[in-house]
Amino acid sequence: MTKFICITCGVQYPVSVQLPEFCSICTEERQYVNPNGQEWTTLGDMQASGDYENEIVEMEKGLYRITTVPKFGIGQSAFLVQGDGFNVLWDCISFLDEKTKKQVRKLGGIDAIALSHPHYYSAQVEWAESFQAPIYIHKDDGHWVTEPSDWINLWSGEQLELSENLVLHRLGGHFKGGAVLHWPEGNNGKGVLLTGDIIQVVADTNWVSFMYSYPNLIPLPAEKVKAIANYVKELQFDRLYNAFQKVVAQNANEAVQMSAGRYISALEGTLFDT
Repeated sequence: MTKFICITCGVQYPVSVQLPEFCSICTEERQYVNPNGQEWTTLGDMQASGDYENEIVEMEKGLYRITTVPKFGIGQSAFLVQGDGFNVLWDCISFLDEKTKKQVRKLGGIDAIALSHPHYYSAQVEWAESFQAPIYIHKDDGHWVTEPSDWINLWSGEQLELSENLVLHRLGGHFKGGAVLHWPEGNNGKGVLLTGDIIQVVADTNWVSFMYSYPNLIPLPAEKVKAIANYVKELQFDRLYNAFQKVVAQNANEAVQMSAGRYISALEGTLFDT
């Protein structure tokens, strides 16, 4: 009896005797099954291999990025956000070991785990049980949960206050329940938005983009991108972190607005002639 982890996306499944028939995350059109076929591992095998470790890097005061090296699954990072006496793990990763637990506890532990969307659910239950921390997922994405747990709380509506200075906002788009985490006290009070890839920082880090599927290059409708930009316009943030080690370091809200305008112009055929 063990919990199997999909090697392609890094999402963990409940205890079972046999391998799952398929990964429900990867067989959906926003993700993909490895051309070589479905492959599985376990957290125990990852730990025993000695191949993996988590790098914890301070990005700014009160914010730490946690990344597994070498890359595993999709390769996203999680973030530990230190609020005023309330720490949130934003998004999640598959690998967890005793060294990571000790490091995180030295930083104050985890009071809550919040997820942007299903691609980053990974080993969220493992993290929740280790730190006795509730998980917050928007109810619109609840049916994507691969490993049910009493630690999981499905929230509804457009925002959820985790603490006085840490608020979840549902933007939809990439997934219907797609959420971002607003930290207004971050960046010396100028505000930080952590977006996973609900809003994605691109190669030119002065810009962002929006997609229904990133690996399969399926765009979002213009009206949805406009709605996302209009919603975040009202939030105070000057810096934006995505899940893939990229940052819009300053003027981030302006970057979102400009990027949404460019994206919509491209979809409507007015940005270029080709």
